[in-house]
Amino acid sequence: MSAIIVIATSAGGLGPLKQIVEALPSTCRASVFIVQHIGMRQSILPDILAQRGNLPTAFARQGEAIERGRIYVAPPDHHMRLRFGSIWLDRGVKVQFARPAADPLFISAAEAYGERVVGIVLSGANNDGADGLRSITAHGGLGLVQDPDEAEYPAMPLAAVRRDHPEPPLTAIRLAERVAAHCAAR
Repeated sequence: MSAIIVIATSAGGLGPLKQIVEALPSTCRASVFIVQHIGMRQSILPDILAQRGNLPTAFARQGEAIERGRIYVAPPDHHMRLRFGSIWLDRGVKVQFARPAADPLFISAAEAYGERVVGIVLSGANNDGADGLRSITAHGGLGLVQDPDEAEYPAMPLAAVRRDHPEPPLTAIRLAERVAAHCAAR
């Protein structure tokens, strides 16, 4: 069974996110889901990541079937949630003042895919992702966090570490290596 990789990023997280995406091999069988705190603003994140990486990348669409070897980005002003086999978008209440937010994605991924989920929290200026990462590890998944000392805005990684995070924080380079190895091993 292929892995489900969920990534949360906000202020200061684009650089580490690009490093992770660049490290994913074209043979990656995982499905990758990314939430960036962009609110209602237009975003070209899928274009940026498609130019840097080896996997097809696009904004997620309501009800879309999940495919292996693809990167899905939460569209502006929509939470992205996973059900087994499909993606669901909504404009529900903001979480940690953000929509899209990481916690709805992370929690839904943990509930639908359990131990197959790898969650990653990158640089950001609030606590989003901490509850979701805890849910991932509680369901047997792997939780990874960018080293707060490296993060431009360490609040998100610190919140995840404080929320009972079992793995030591990693630099962006080590995160990229770890995710690529995990992707290749599946």
